Amino acid sequence: MGYAKAGKKSELQKRRQRRINLWCWLFLAPAVVLYALFQGYPIFMGFFYSLLDWSGLSSNAVLVGLDNYRELLKDPLFFNAIKNTFLYILMTVPLLLTLSLGLAYLFNSILKKCVTLYRTVFFLPVITTTSIVGIIMMFIFGGTGAVNQLLAFFGVEGVNWLGNKDTALLVVALVGCWKDVGTYMIYWLAALQSVPQDVYEAARIDGAGKWKTFSRVVFPIILPIGGVIATLCVISSLKVFDLVQTMTNGGPFYATDVAATFVYRTAYAGSNGMPRLGYASAAAIVFGLIVIVIGVSGNLVKSGIQKRAKAENKG
Repeated sequence: MGYAKAGKKSELQKRRQRRINLWCWLFLAPAVVLYALFQGYPIFMGFFYSLLDWSGLSSNAVLVGLDNYRELLKDPLFFNAIKNTFLYILMTVPLLLTLSLGLAYLFNSILKKCVTLYRTVFFLPVITTTSIVGIIMMFIFGGTGAVNQLLAFFGVEGVNWLGNKDTALLVVALVGCWKDVGTYMIYWLAALQSVPQDVYEAARIDGAGKWKTFSRVVFPIILPIGGVIATLCVISSLKVFDLVQTMTNGGPFYATDVAATFVYRTAYAGSNGMPRLGYASAAAIVFGLIVIVIGVSGNLVKSGIQKRAKAENKG
């Protein structure tokens, strides 16, 4: 009799669990459908287009298989764009993370009185349209722009900042840092404010100064969140497009041409003046795979940092 009751109860629990799972899937269904329509379908069609020799303007699409990918692997301009993308990451990510963390700690621990004002000032460039920022900065760093005029005032000869292949990418990277530093400052502020006040008080009682408190106590606590912030920063830098497009259009001599501008230019005006949507789709797919690999690697690094931080806290 007891076994029968137990079996009946177990069956009821299974039915209840199946009902809960069904409701979960019903609530998830709209999101899954929308993702499939607006993310999955474009990705699938992008891969399909990458197998075609097609301008996108006519119906004369020819199936060429993997020829676009083979050509892409021999295209020096594509590899130049990938190289510039990673150079942009190397220029922006360390500076962004360091500067935003420094500002966040400054406003969280030292300049507490007007922190709302400071946050607003540093966040204003973030909410400004990137293309507008790019156009304004193009004039500021132009031959007769404000930067060269300031240098001339001090008797220093001006530089063609955006017309020189040695300085163009650096200028774009600095402008990108200026625009995005507010975003990562807010992230770091949220991380710092999650640290309990007891931690600061304990460090103060032990005689630790502000720098030692930050480096020995606070930073190890927020390091796992820092891994997430670093991953977001890298992915954002990988997707740079509108700033480069408006400031330099990939020039001079492809010195600032990144993966996104390469795809855009190829899709709408190929090397012979005709669009090559199939070839551009192949480039986008390859670049997307690179982003996925970096994203997965970033998550692995973040997991490693979190495990290390937990181990140190236990120790």
